[in-house]
Amino acid sequence: MYQDILQEIVRLSVRPIEAQQKLGDNPIHFTWQMRSLLCEKRSRTTNLCSLFSQGLVYNVFSEGKSLRDDDVLQNLPVGTTATIYFKDLGPQVGWTMVFLAEYLGPLFIYLLFYFRAPYIYSHQDVFTSSPYSVVTLACACHTCHYIKRLIEAIFVHRFSHGTMPLRTIVRNCVYYWAFSAWLAFYINHPLYTPPSYGDMQVNYALAIFVLCELGNFSIHVALNNLKAEGGPKCRRFPHPTKNPFTWLFFFVSCPNYTYEVGAWASFSVMTQCLPVALFTFLAFIQMTIWAKGKHKTYSREFKDYPHLRMPIIPLLL
Repeated sequence: MYQDILQEIVRLSVRPIEAQQKLGDNPIHFTWQMRSLLCEKRSRTTNLCSLFSQGLVYNVFSEGKSLRDDDVLQNLPVGTTATIYFKDLGPQVGWTMVFLAEYLGPLFIYLLFYFRAPYIYSHQDVFTSSPYSVVTLACACHTCHYIKRLIEAIFVHRFSHGTMPLRTIVRNCVYYWAFSAWLAFYINHPLYTPPSYGDMQVNYALAIFVLCELGNFSIHVALNNLKAEGGPKCRRFPHPTKNPFTWLFFFVSCPNYTYEVGAWASFSVMTQCLPVALFTFLAFIQMTIWAKGKHKTYSREFKDYPHLRMPIIPLLL
């Protein structure tokens, strides 16, 4: 398989006239990841394109990150000859399917516990309901949260050609689904008791949760609009817009993570449930890592990047 790919690359590289006829009027600056250019022009490298889409990456170094679609040969640190290293990543899943699998599970799992389906609690509690309104509110918040995520995955988020390894999506689904079942088991348990400060604690936490959900959605829409306006090759960092929820961009690089943590923290306060608090803590750690990575990338790529911005928590972290 790899030998056929190498032969195709070499053939196109040493016969520029034939390649020029295939590619039309486009200038010949071959990228190592040639699938986009060649597939768009319907060249005879169909097998090559299909192999790339199945999780084959390549590099000019034996280690390090694989090359991007827009990497150009003449801009790479190689001479007149180069060795290409191929790595088969195994079965891959598109990002839309990844999010659908991760979010559909928690959505339905939680509802099974809320309606107290058979074999979850005792026989006399099957299909009974809790007398506390906070349990119903928690179900509504949890359901709306994951419905929002599904809507974003289908209609808002813009995905590149990137994929996720099948083994990784299995691990992620176990994480999301197991935590959803764990926290749903306690919140909907017949012996569950409402928070210590009653309706005041629930209502304040609910208000913060709604605001954070709206803020998170607003940030995702703003990021989507930024990509749509600039195009895939235009690199710009996000700015606040007229939407007040996006003003958090004045202080942090990843306000979507800030709002996400705020939503789960308020959900923890509203339910006063330890598994929810643990899930929030682990999510905060992971999102902090992601936010620091994006913040570092923004700071490195853009010289005019605002120095006041922090990765995830304004003025602190």
